[in-house]
This record gives sequence, structure tokens and C-alpha cells, in this order.
Amino acid sequence: MTTQKQILEQQQLQMQRVKNSGAAVTTNGSPATDDKDEEMSRSALAMFRAKEEEIERKKMEVKDRVQAQLGRAEEATKRLAEIREELETLSDPMRKEVSMVRKKIDTVNRELKPLGLTCQRKEREYREALEAFNEKNKEKSQLVSKLMELVGESERLRLKKLEELSKNIETLR
Repeated sequence: MTTQKQILEQQQLQMQRVKNSGAAVTTNGSPATDDKDEEMSRSALAMFRAKEEEIERKKMEVKDRVQAQLGRAEEATKRLAEIREELETLSDPMRKEVSMVRKKIDTVNRELKPLGLTCQRKEREYREALEAFNEKNKEKSQLVSKLMELVGESERLRLKKLEELSKNIETLR
């Protein structure tokens, strides 16, 4: 595809050829060829102007299309910027809330860890204390049973002694 510059250079070369051929004809001195040459140079000039106008028209069309495309691109850019802003405003509060909740969860987790350890330690102490309590209670029960047995035995022995003493007194009477 030929560029505008190449087309202009070709047209200028044609014009120079037409002028040069006109100068050569006038040196011969024939008036008919002068008219022909002049008419040829006018038609070449008209053709050159027409091509130049066509180039200018096409140039303006391309420029208009580029401007239209740039306008659409700017509008699309503006719309995308607005959409981006809307998305940021939509997700921004959510992000803040989520990060606040996560921070609270982390804080509670940090507080829970020592509490869990304390709870485990207390449960272990409770189990040990309960076990010691049960053992002492069992020992107490055994001792109470032993005491009841001893008291019962002691009463029997005392009763027996009293009976013996009572028999002895009766035999003495």
C-alpha cells in the first residue's frame, strides 16, 4: 500500500515531466502543441488537485474515525473507573468488618489458651482432690465402722462385766 508521501512524490514527478515536455514543445515553436501541452498540464493539475482533495477527504475521515474511537475509549475508561470505585466502596466496609472480626477472634484465642490451660490444671487438681476426698471418706467410713465395732464390743464387755458384778452381788446376798 502506497503512503501519502509516495503519492505526492509521484504527482510532483508527473507535474515536472509535464512542464519539461511543455518547454521542449515550445522550443519547436508549434502553437498547436502549446495548446495541447497547456491542456495536458491543466488536466494533470486538475487530476493532481482531485487526488489531493481525495487524500485530504480520506485523511479527514480517518481523523474523524480516530476521534470517535478515542471518545468511545475515554467513555469506556470513565465507566471502568466508576465501576472500580463502586467495587472498592462495596468491598471496603466488608474488608474492615472482616478484619475487625478476625482481630477479635485472634484476641479471644489468645485469651482462651491460658484459660484452657488453667481449666485443665484445675480439673486435674479437682480430680486429685476428689480422689483424696474419696479416700479419706472411705478411711473415715472404715474408722467409723471400726469405732462402732469397738463401741459395740466395749458395751458388750461392760454389760458382761456388769452382769458378772450383778451376779457376784446377788451371790453375796
